[in-house]
Amino acid sequence: MFSACLKSAKEILSLTGPELQRIAHLSQSEVKSLQAAVAAAYRSSPPVTALQLARGECPSLEPGHRLSLACPVLDDLLRGGLPLHGLTELAGESAAGKTQFGLQLCLSVQYPQDHGGLGSGAVYICTEDSFPIKRLRQLITQQSRLRPNLPQALIRSLRFSDNIYIEHTADLEALQKCVSQRVPVLLERGLARLVVVDSVAALFRTEFQADEAIERARHLLAFSAALHRLSHTHSAPVFCINQVSDVVDGPNPGRCDYGLVDSKVLPALGIAWANQVMSRLMLRRQEGCLRSGGQTCAPRKLEVVFAPHLPRASCLCGVWEEGVRGIPHEDLNAQPQTSS
Repeated sequence: MFSACLKSAKEILSLTGPELQRIAHLSQSEVKSLQAAVAAAYRSSPPVTALQLARGECPSLEPGHRLSLACPVLDDLLRGGLPLHGLTELAGESAAGKTQFGLQLCLSVQYPQDHGGLGSGAVYICTEDSFPIKRLRQLITQQSRLRPNLPQALIRSLRFSDNIYIEHTADLEALQKCVSQRVPVLLERGLARLVVVDSVAALFRTEFQADEAIERARHLLAFSAALHRLSHTHSAPVFCINQVSDVVDGPNPGRCDYGLVDSKVLPALGIAWANQVMSRLMLRRQEGCLRSGGQTCAPRKLEVVFAPHLPRASCLCGVWEEGVRGIPHEDLNAQPQTSS
């Protein structure tokens, strides 16, 4: 390859088959063999198919393991919880309860694997609001109520607040530096195995004008590439909270790309970001009222919009003092005030 001035795997993979034939004077079969050999050497881990994810057969993952959401109903919807590889997005309007899911995952990840966790901590990246420390403390004190089937001695033994690493990023430069420099250190040392970004849209919406779509997309792809590297290198789920945008009245065929044809809102950042996430979830606040143990809250609908290993499905859930809990179908008849 030196006679053809090709000195790296990246250069070879960037060329088409006919270009390699012409530059290196190789036959078509030789080019295919070369591309396969270079791709195998350049790739750090084998590709993961959707079927492998669904079956839990990925060799680099704990067999069949997911990060639990600490609720049987929610875990059932997601077939066990969050996959350990890839980006999972939760989009929804303000006050829908998206941050509650992020906080709950930060606690769930700290449990041992046989209780749905990963035995490690979490990195929580805040891009707009300050970290909700008071709510986190409340969730910590209520863990025995949220997870009554777990040994109480185990819950008491976990020092939850010591294992959540909070990052505040005020601009895109700080955000990129965070995910490319500081977060990798925590993951490499085993101090964390979950990354939560709350929210992914905030900085990309404020730092670019309407006529800077190409530049925004470039920064967005660099950011998502960094998140993918973190997830796949360390088998660490990345949970991205996203805002939504109102749908303008009139024909909008692009909505089909999101799987939300009848929705009045769409996840922010457009198709450029939609193509970067492996799983997209939507959380919608519903009318009505849920009651449980003397508490009341507005019902929410959690919906799987798309995922390679999940069918389109949804469930109702509520945000309570102890955390987010899904409503089993058999309990819906006991909620006459709930409107879905």
